Amino acid sequence: MSEPTIGELGEFGLIELITADLPETPAVVIGPGDDAAGVTLESPVLVTTDVLVENVHFRRAWSTGADLGRKAIAVNVADIEAMGGRAVAVTLALSAPPDTTVAWAREFAAGVRAECAAAGVALAGGDITGAGELVVSVTALGVTDGRAPVRRNGCRVGDVVAVRGRLGWAAAGLVVLGRGFRSPRVVVEAQRAPEVPYGAGAEAAEAGATAMIDVSDGLLADLGHLARASGVTIDVTAGAFEIPEPLQAVAAATGTDPLRLVLTGGEDHALAATFPAPDAVPDGWLVVGTVRAGDPAVLVDGEPWPDEDRGWKHF
Repeated sequence: MSEPTIGELGEFGLIELITADLPETPAVVIGPGDDAAGVTLESPVLVTTDVLVENVHFRRAWSTGADLGRKAIAVNVADIEAMGGRAVAVTLALSAPPDTTVAWAREFAAGVRAECAAAGVALAGGDITGAGELVVSVTALGVTDGRAPVRRNGCRVGDVVAVRGRLGWAAAGLVVLGRGFRSPRVVVEAQRAPEVPYGAGAEAAEAGATAMIDVSDGLLADLGHLARASGVTIDVTAGAFEIPEPLQAVAAATGTDPLRLVLTGGEDHALAATFPAPDAVPDGWLVVGTVRAGDPAVLVDGEPWPDEDRGWKHF
């Protein structure tokens, strides 16, 4: 007997499945079920949107429905974190082929619930449509709790650069999966769904971070956005990074440079920020470089990175 599909379940049955038993927050005063959600937020309001497309951002052969549900929430909340904010609500749009199984949709909903709970956000609403392939779009709303948002253009000469979260793990997982393997398991799991350092963005803002960014495309690539927005040179110290054992194992088995994984690998959704001085950097953050005067550029140990591969490019 074949598994029931979402086409058989129907649009409203699928909505009920996804929205059942979701976490709630005081900011969401009208949740799923009306033509629009009702959200009470202070000013300024932070808003961000990300789209995940099947076979571009994920593969069902590699990821479960729960993985995708977690990832869809995590990558959006990470952008709110990068502004020094606190995410409070998300909306979610799911486009899926009618023959997608209800079992997959149930897994997806469980992943959404789990990550919403971890991030402290509520699902306020969204949309469901049929499509030829899976596409998930999430919009996250956040607040700064009275602080000014931390933007990309605030780096100052003399600042130190610090990171919080994992770097290179998702890239190592992609290398492993691309070769048809499923171990080390920890890097494969990192590729399937990121481990966002929730709360670290607000922590950095309170500590006086001058600029910040979510590391989605690769550390060098994303620090390049800070450098260009601020009109400075950022110099990364390669020796500041301690290469974790799983990354060393992947590099040794595949002939990959482990430092390249750390510096150019994307999808971990760590945070990178600049601070006025080393003693301003909060506990748990790792100082990895400095901000210098000069044309916008990112250097490694004072030299340009040896090739153009600095991270993910969408086009």
